[in-house]
Amino acid sequence: MECAAKGLVAEPCAGDGAHRRCGICGAVAYCSRAHQILHWRVHREECERLAKQMSRVDMLSQFPFTFSMEPPAQNHAFPTRCFFLQSMKLHQKGLWKPECTCGPEVASLEDLSNAAEWNLKSSLCPCTEPENHVPASLSSWEGYYHWRFLPLDSPVAVLLHWVKSVPLTLYHCLQLSHFQSSRSDLDTLCIHYLVTDFATFITTVFEGPEKELLQLAVFGELRALFPGVHVHIDLVGPTVPKSRDGEVVSIPRYAHCSDESCCCKSGSEDLTSSPVTLKLWKGFYHERYRDIMKVFLTVTFLLNSNPHLIFAPNAGVAAYPSWMPTIEIIRGAGIPAIFTDFCEEAAHLASCCISSITGQPLRIPIQVNPFRQPISVDNSALFLPCYSNCFVFGM
Repeated sequence: MECAAKGLVAEPCAGDGAHRRCGICGAVAYCSRAHQILHWRVHREECERLAKQMSRVDMLSQFPFTFSMEPPAQNHAFPTRCFFLQSMKLHQKGLWKPECTCGPEVASLEDLSNAAEWNLKSSLCPCTEPENHVPASLSSWEGYYHWRFLPLDSPVAVLLHWVKSVPLTLYHCLQLSHFQSSRSDLDTLCIHYLVTDFATFITTVFEGPEKELLQLAVFGELRALFPGVHVHIDLVGPTVPKSRDGEVVSIPRYAHCSDESCCCKSGSEDLTSSPVTLKLWKGFYHERYRDIMKVFLTVTFLLNSNPHLIFAPNAGVAAYPSWMPTIEIIRGAGIPAIFTDFCEEAAHLASCCISSITGQPLRIPIQVNPFRQPISVDNSALFLPCYSNCFVFGM
């Protein structure tokens, strides 16, 4: 950690790092007692809030999963994420391939035969219709695994959150917006999915048709979460490639398992649910809102209808001024909107920005997302609590 007073006081920091923590919150560190005293006039405004956040840190690492691995040796050539995939026998395979960081990018149409593959046995992945309807109380990874009859050593939660589709987080946000209690006999569920430069969904998934087919199949799980409903997502962001603007992607079935005899391979599975479709829009939401709504009203023929939810994952509201006109649009439209951010402090700063624009408190207060990423796997750490897409709040 860097000294919290660095750059804010005239005296330079001591040379051996910041090892002195605030004794109240423990969230900030200092290089010396002198810097801690000088910084108190700034830190005292946030200390109590940070202390409350720090008291919830242990909760962020509470997960039911039993999948694990031995950490790689220090001289191991594999990046840590690839080492994890290899330990699960998933390295460079199917849906997992774009997550590998050790090899070349997916660049050949030859890979499309495995594009929608979990590369797991049918008992370890959700490759067919669920046996039961989604329970009304579904609010945890443990509940999801129980509903889908998955053992806790199945790694599917990692992929369901590694890719930016986050279907379980999207489902949770719809629950928070009271969608489930008011859906009645809904035929189509319409969601506006807002992507920013901070949430690099497009640049990591939509660079080519191979990545699109390899990872968008995970959106198919929305068919199980909303049975009998056509889920349509308008995905809007400035990083959508110009060549993909206006493209519609259909996801008609679940990602396949590796069992050749499974009904997901034979085509005999029960496909009673409607397909999931995504339409890509290049630009900021406030720039494309009129175009999106014009198409929406033309298709639905409902002059007074609105989408059911606006969803913005890892939004970074406090970091990007471009959110201001978008929030104004959302406020005027009256559409329920839910944002996520990478940590609770970022969510707090974002909520302050939103309230300053709207003049109203948040309708949905800041809370932990129960379907947050189960593990953090990168080149520097293993199995640390991951704060990505962790906190949700809404207007």
